[in-house]
This record gives sequence, C-alpha cells and structure tokens, in this order.
Amino acid sequence: MSATTPSRARLATGLLAGGLVLAPLAGCSFGTENVSCSPRECTVTLSGSGAEAEILGTTLAFAGVQDGRASLSVGDANVSCAEDESVTAGPLTLECSTVTDDSVELTASLG
Repeated sequence: MSATTPSRARLATGLLAGGLVLAPLAGCSFGTENVSCSPRECTVTLSGSGAEAEILGTTLAFAGVQDGRASLSVGDANVSCAEDESVTAGPLTLECSTVTDDSVELTASLG
C-alpha cells in the first residue's frame, strides 16, 4: 500500500504541473458566455447588456446594440462595431462577425 501513495502523489503533481502549463494557453475566462480560444485569439458571443469575458488578459464587456452597432468596453476604452467591421481597442483587435438586437459575436486578437 505504501508503494501506491508515492505514485498517486507523482500523478497528482504531474496533472497539476500540466494544468499550470496549459492555463496560459487558454487566454480567456468567462461565466456563461460562449468562448473559444487559441493562444493569440478568442471567439466570443456576448448576450445581454452587461455580459463580459476576460479575453487575452483584457476584460471585454457588452453594453448593448443601437442602430446595428454593438457597444463594447475593452479595458478602459469604449468602442462600437457593426457586423463585419473591425476595431482596435487597447491591445485587442475586435472583428464583429454578427450583431443582433441583444448580442454580439466577435473575434478578439492581439493587435
């Protein structure tokens, strides 16, 4: 039984180390929003005013849609974009692919 404990400890240590190595690659965190990331870009759908996600080290929040333009805050900057339009805010370039009455789907990449 004592031989099992060290191997379990090594396994747990290996899994923890592997998780720490992969964590920076994810690049984003979120609540219930739809997010998919690679090391240099994330695709996200933000639905409902106030929805937000942490993307590539920057907080991105959705403030709503007016006249077909999604209003977003990116860190301390405020920007808006229409469907198929790209904007730059802080370290991110945002490409808004879909804008509906209450959501925006966009790809954020490091500029």
